[in-house]
Amino acid sequence: MELSKNYIPAAIEEKWNKHWKEKGHFKSQPDERKPYTVVIPPPNVTGVLHMGHTLNETVQDILVRKARMSGYNACWVPGSDHASIATEARVVNMLKEKGIDKNKLSREEFLKYAYEWKDKYGGIIYNQIERLGCSVDWDRVSFTMDEHYYKAVIKVFVELYNKGLVYRGARMINWDPQAKTALSDEEVEYKEVTGKLYYVKYKIVGKQGAEAAQNTSANEYITIATQRPETIMGDTAVCVNPADERYAHLKGMKLIVPLVNREVPVIFDEYVDKEFGTGALKITPAHDINDYNIGLKYNLPIIDTLNEDGTLSKAAEVFVGLNRFEARKKAVTQLREEGLLVREEDYQTRMGFSQRTNAVVEPRISTQWFVKMKELAGPALNAVLKGDIKIHPEERFLNTYRYWLENVKDWCISRQLWWGQRIPAWYDADGNVFVAETKEEAKLNAKGSTPKSGTSVQLTQDEDVLDTWFSSWLWPIEVFNGINEPDNKDFQYYYPTSVLVTGQDIIFFWVARMIMAGFEFKNQKPFSVVYFTGMVRDKQGRKMSKSLGNSPDLLELIDKYGADAVRFGIMISSPAGNDLLFDEAALEQGRNFNNKLWNALKLVRSWELRVKSSELATDPFAMDWFENRLNEAKSQLEELFKDFKLSEALKILYSLIWDDFCSWYLEWAKPGFEQPVSKEVYDKTIYFFEELLQLLHPFMPFISEEIFHLLKEQREDLCIRQNQPFGKPQKQVQEKGILLQNAITALRDARTKNQLKTKDAISLYIQTADTALYQAIEPILAKQVNAKSIIYNQPNASNNSMVIALGKDKFHIETEQVLDTTNLKEDLLKDLAYQKGFLVSVEKKLNNERFVQNAKPDVIALEQKKKADAEAKIKILEESIANL
Repeated sequence: MELSKNYIPAAIEEKWNKHWKEKGHFKSQPDERKPYTVVIPPPNVTGVLHMGHTLNETVQDILVRKARMSGYNACWVPGSDHASIATEARVVNMLKEKGIDKNKLSREEFLKYAYEWKDKYGGIIYNQIERLGCSVDWDRVSFTMDEHYYKAVIKVFVELYNKGLVYRGARMINWDPQAKTALSDEEVEYKEVTGKLYYVKYKIVGKQGAEAAQNTSANEYITIATQRPETIMGDTAVCVNPADERYAHLKGMKLIVPLVNREVPVIFDEYVDKEFGTGALKITPAHDINDYNIGLKYNLPIIDTLNEDGTLSKAAEVFVGLNRFEARKKAVTQLREEGLLVREEDYQTRMGFSQRTNAVVEPRISTQWFVKMKELAGPALNAVLKGDIKIHPEERFLNTYRYWLENVKDWCISRQLWWGQRIPAWYDADGNVFVAETKEEAKLNAKGSTPKSGTSVQLTQDEDVLDTWFSSWLWPIEVFNGINEPDNKDFQYYYPTSVLVTGQDIIFFWVARMIMAGFEFKNQKPFSVVYFTGMVRDKQGRKMSKSLGNSPDLLELIDKYGADAVRFGIMISSPAGNDLLFDEAALEQGRNFNNKLWNALKLVRSWELRVKSSELATDPFAMDWFENRLNEAKSQLEELFKDFKLSEALKILYSLIWDDFCSWYLEWAKPGFEQPVSKEVYDKTIYFFEELLQLLHPFMPFISEEIFHLLKEQREDLCIRQNQPFGKPQKQVQEKGILLQNAITALRDARTKNQLKTKDAISLYIQTADTALYQAIEPILAKQVNAKSIIYNQPNASNNSMVIALGKDKFHIETEQVLDTTNLKEDLLKDLAYQKGFLVSVEKKLNNERFVQNAKPDVIALEQKKKADAEAKIKILEESIANL
């Protein structure tokens, strides 16, 4: 079979995806092996994989493939999240395009459209996961609205309610006017914005019950600073600090609220910051959480001036029906016309935005369902602090996790939507609530609480659905049906899971809550390790998003570069837990790496017809050295995998293959022109290549599997080939290899600088204190630098020679070609100047008493060696220059 010039990924990726599926390599069933369980963070069913997902799924696949090749029963569960707010918004838009109004549909009719939409678009993300090469068990696909999952969510709601951990009440909550639903605190994203601070005059009208106030004629108004003049109509008081002498005379006074001419009291509370604005604060209990709390304290009325869609309500009296931001403009205009607007100024503030719709969030008083979080937070915090659950990288995220759990607030879990698990609460005609898993159970509960026996109870179910996160916090449990059937063998075998790989932005939404759910419902942790990937940003450091247009299409990148190159590109740039700057140049590097591997395959296969069993390996050093280097790399990779330093592991692999194997070993091992190759060398080279492909496979599965099968006929597929124990690296062999590489590099550089062609043979004189070290590598050294002879510790009488310093050793290159000693002298002088400067810097460090006192002995020893090496090299260079 003739190989293509370059690696062509498309057909190969399709072939291996199909083959792996047909063979069932990624299917998992409980057996005697130790499980390695990973559940995919379920992407929204609405979505496509962005680059953050790509990083996340690639990391998971690397870990899962590595585990599968290390003797574990690897089970990677794929799935998707129903994403209440996002999906409902998409379905509503789809209906609008068809001329259908959601409000004119029944709940059942709408859900039918929603499921049709989900079935049509929900599979897109699975295709992307497969194209990326993710080795998930496709027989285990889960969805948070599956029948068993739906039942589980309802079951835990009822259980928490019966424990008193779920309750219903009127509270100030976050409201998304675009999605028309409540949000939890964690679903609000705060951004620094430049707003306006408006200074508005409120007229003083006198003491309560009095027609006029004494001594107020000179100070008829009080000025108040507000960011939201459109909420003035909801003001029910003005508050000042009791220690603020400017307003002491206003005790017992009333003010007139502009725009609606309502009388409100002046109240005094230390909450007010005397230094902010004018020191007087308008109190709007319906539209600010702090104002709401003050309103409760002073029993102030609540006037809700906004409708659920963000337009002004009838309670506002003016600008009714206008959008809140349009009403702001109108309010400012009217205040200005009435002479009540003193001034306006720019103001930096933090504003809350809905993570789902990006709408500006409104504080709103609403009756919602909540989960009490303090009790649930304790076990989740202790598990991490005690080390039962490890967080990577710990130094970045442990304190964040701890702070949130120590300051956790109750979780608003009701959403004013139709897409999701409907809250299992039923109300009778008197407003009494009955929580049960089914309507029948609720009726039984209602009858039990009704004095009149035999009375038919009419119940109406709560219209709201549960927060999406209230379903996904059960994900590691319920993908194995652990709530409804806790004794099933899958749950007993695979739970708790091994590693959770996820983004740092959902540490509160999801990670902490899953840990809470694990301890609350199963009394054990849901996973042993949490690994947080970094944020993927563009070259300018901006978070990738559709709105900015800076997030590339994953499938387009795979079509252009191949899945392996995409995986390589995103992993090589991704230090553990840190943000990464995405650059397509890294994908180009990945494609070049593919071609390097492909060319290595073609080179090795070209040796096959030249193999002679009778041919003996003339020099085993190349094989000894690379086997030693391979063992060293394997040892390093194992340690890096333990610490989840996958980017560093890939860099070691990249250098091992590109530099050590392709650039060094293959060059040392390959036969001369039209020369035979020994079977020992050929078989060993195939073995090395297979071992490298096995190490590379978790990172780049397609090309590694393809080349593995092209090297020779294989009895098994690479993806299930088991890793074998490796030997301990030998330091002496490695030192010889480094010396050989440095000598070849130095001699080749000297040839190039002196325009000495590779085909021109040389005589090499080496002055060294360790002749045996060079003799061990002499055959390869002579071949690589085209030396017809190598002579040790004998003077070179020829004037036509080059001199090279390598550490404490000196090389003389003798050639029949006439050399330009002027260029050689310039190079030697440059090297001499550098070495002298280097020696000064080392001596400066060694003469520093603080450094010598604080540095470890091995560090000082290293600096002393640097000094000795530099002094030896300076001596050689000075002698060489004098002899020219």
